[in-house]
Amino acid sequence: MGNVSDQMLPTEDERRGSAMFRHTARPKTVSVIGAPMTHGQPYFGTDTGPGLLRRAGLLSDLTSLGWRVNDVGDIDCVSPAEGGRDSDHAGAETDAARNSLHVGGGCERIANTVEGEIWAGRFPLIVGGDHSIAIGSLAGILRARPDSGILWVDAHADLNTPEMSESGNMHGMPIGLLMEGLMEGDCCASIPGLEWLDDDDAHGPRPRLKPSQVVYVGLRDVDRAERAAISDLGIRAYTMYDIDHYGIGSVMDRALQHLLAEDPDRPIHLSYDIDAVDPIHAPATGTAVRGGLTYREAHFIAEFAANSGNLASAEIVEMNPTLSDGEGGEETVDLAKGIVTSLMGKSII
Repeated sequence: MGNVSDQMLPTEDERRGSAMFRHTARPKTVSVIGAPMTHGQPYFGTDTGPGLLRRAGLLSDLTSLGWRVNDVGDIDCVSPAEGGRDSDHAGAETDAARNSLHVGGGCERIANTVEGEIWAGRFPLIVGGDHSIAIGSLAGILRARPDSGILWVDAHADLNTPEMSESGNMHGMPIGLLMEGLMEGDCCASIPGLEWLDDDDAHGPRPRLKPSQVVYVGLRDVDRAERAAISDLGIRAYTMYDIDHYGIGSVMDRALQHLLAEDPDRPIHLSYDIDAVDPIHAPATGTAVRGGLTYREAHFIAEFAANSGNLASAEIVEMNPTLSDGEGGEETVDLAKGIVTSLMGKSII
């Protein structure tokens, strides 16, 4: 027999693609889940994130990367114009967990949607919204895949609980509310809107995170109580100092080695807060802190996670174009879209 023609052999892109996203059924399908939440922090505008990324061409970019795109639409997170803040509802507002009714209700719907998409064999891509949406995305992921590793790319640890928080803003609590050793027993039953996080007949035991399941990358603004909790619980954390010292390549090697040490096939969820990036590149965000990731470091993290083959879900949060001029808002959205496409398999060659 003659030589097999080149046309019958898989292309380099096909060979590379077959090794990536192995936790997603074939044909590979991404479910884009809009989570227009703004109640987890004090500024209006984060609810525009999903729409801005769609209008910037995110869906067509995903299609060009070989994904089938299932646009779930936007989860009902109650916009400020429709529902106001919880302070408009008597007895619902607490300084310890602000707007918990709206945050909790939206996150319950996010959790149910994310869990359903995972069971359907699709890759959940959650587009925020502020980072409080991760209460829902993490809950849904942990119900379907309890041992998932969590790669948290953020300037902030988001490890607060209502008792620890200095502000009461719930975008600083998604890891803390689910972390073993911080919130025990039926602790969420006392937080309006978050009762669903405790054990229930519909979804079983409360979703929990073990400290070993989480790795932080890019921290540079951490509350005192969070610093103590990271140390006491032994959570692996790589700050901007570590990135400066080791380089982003070595940091990501170490982060993935930690998450995959016990199970090389472990599914990984990447939660990407745009404020991890230095505000010179991403100015349109509510909690900007100077000294963050460079443009290339921001993309490298995404590319490295995709190339691992373990990435099984992802989210990007905290774009708020109302907090910058028009050019800064467009720059932040473009960067966020680029990070997402890098997460989903776009490469330089």
